[in-house]
Amino acid sequence: MEVASCTALVTGGASGLGAATVEHLATAGASVLVLDLPGSDGRVLAERLGPSVAFYPGDVRDEDAVSEAVGQAADLGDLRILVNCAGIGEGHRLLGPDGQPSSLEAFRRVVEVNLLGTFNTMRLAAAEMLRHEPVGEERGVVVNAASITAFDGQIGQAAYSASKAGVVGMTLPVARDLADKQIRVVTIAPGFFATPMLQRRVVAEGLESLAGHIPHPSRLGVPAEFAQLVRAIVANPMLNGETIRLDGAARMPPR
Repeated sequence: MEVASCTALVTGGASGLGAATVEHLATAGASVLVLDLPGSDGRVLAERLGPSVAFYPGDVRDEDAVSEAVGQAADLGDLRILVNCAGIGEGHRLLGPDGQPSSLEAFRRVVEVNLLGTFNTMRLAAAEMLRHEPVGEERGVVVNAASITAFDGQIGQAAYSASKAGVVGMTLPVARDLADKQIRVVTIAPGFFATPMLQRRVVAEGLESLAGHIPHPSRLGVPAEFAQLVRAIVANPMLNGETIRLDGAARMPPR
């Protein structure tokens, strides 16, 4: 599918991997609706990138907000691309230093944003994609962002790993579910990328240590490299039902 002929909805599109994806798709000629929280920089990003990019403030867990965002994306043109980048990360050991159990609410919050939010946007965007006639072999493409923590999560990442493993686990069954509707589903599992979420959680010395765990190239990933893969997935009709690790061959140590 040609990006230039499409309208895209990018969740978590105000920063990090999402913002890079928005900019890459818009530069390639797509119209893009950014869905992110009201306090995000989504409006600033949309104003900077011009009239082909719009912002809708909302939470991916909110059915009404996502429905409205899908409708606003459809106002820009036929919605054919969904990129799910919205996510949060919190670190909690199962038991605290005093042996007390960790917060169930904290676990629930991460799973609701990362997993339930991804499912919510997929189901609503896919219903909108189905309204349009196919372009060649397909109606639309869904690209989800998971993480390599889905496969080798570290100590304290139970909630984050579980939520991202759920995104990976949904990929094939949802791709099969949508196959007769000519909508593809692919997930990217990024490794260590230089994003605001990572930089908030890890000091500079720690970032250098993380880069040292990446065989080649031995550095943090650049968000634009994630965006490039999104565009390649959209363009290649045989990519479907798969999770692609984008990690420089990194495997995460226990801590």
